[in-house]
Amino acid sequence: MNFLVKRKPQSNLVTWGFDSFLDDFFSDSLVPAGTFPKVDVKEEDKQYVVEAELPGLTEKDIDVKVENNLLTISSKKSEEKEEKKEGYIIKERRASEFCRSFTLPDHTDREKIEAHYKNGLLTLLIPKTKEAEPKAIEIKTR
Repeated sequence: MNFLVKRKPQSNLVTWGFDSFLDDFFSDSLVPAGTFPKVDVKEEDKQYVVEAELPGLTEKDIDVKVENNLLTISSKKSEEKEEKKEGYIIKERRASEFCRSFTLPDHTDREKIEAHYKNGLLTLLIPKTKEAEPKAIEIKTR
């Protein structure tokens, strides 16, 4: 019996790029890790709750927009670091960006959506309209 096993040789400059390619190829997702945040969506009686894991960002790095029935969470962040020492200069640049969109049900109150961000977790509270809330039907005897 043959098995395909992911092997990680000791890192060096020659194999690093290929190993990174293999990491992405053999990952559980079709999208490379880190491209999209992990998002949980749950329905409660009176609202929907969307939780997105956004570690390393601040509330200023995150944009949340609603247009028609489309809720969009996005971010674009870039950093640059320069270090000068005797005889050399190190410049490092890093950029990250993502955009996730969700179609909202018709029975949501877009004007009352709340967004909270704490410890790398963005929480959106999307209230349902009154028409969407469960309604008890009284049973009458004849």
